[in-house]
Amino acid sequence: MSDLLHFEDFTPGQEFDLGALVVTREEVVEFASEFDPQPFHLDEDAGKASLLGGLAASGWHSAALVMRLLATGLLTRATCMGSPGISKLQWKHPVFPGDALTAKAEVLNRKDLRSKPDLGIVTMRVTALNQSATEVLTWENAILFSRRETVA
Repeated sequence: MSDLLHFEDFTPGQEFDLGALVVTREEVVEFASEFDPQPFHLDEDAGKASLLGGLAASGWHSAALVMRLLATGLLTRATCMGSPGISKLQWKHPVFPGDALTAKAEVLNRKDLRSKPDLGIVTMRVTALNQSATEVLTWENAILFSRRETVA
């Protein structure tokens, strides 16, 4: 556990590259079929007829994909103890099949937790871009991390 990132390792302004993935048509339709069965997430013609301009991933699917990048790119190599929630989530641009998404996390601030001295809370902004460097989504959330040592 000593090689994992702890609360003390995070500083405001620090950025983490979370990696990349490619969105497939099959994933878009499969996710939408189960969780967000709106026509523009299921059918190319319905997508073209919508404001989205084509078959597009559900915003929830896009967020789940970026969460996977956050988990594999940072949280699984840290002492993450969960999150109390997301304070701000914005879908800025549709995500289409074939899009290559990259993501990063920026530390906004950190603070000690008096109620739980073995933890600290780090607020991050997570941003995802497509292959054209267009921002597709952003969120801000607090994440709990274990400390190396408990503060008295």
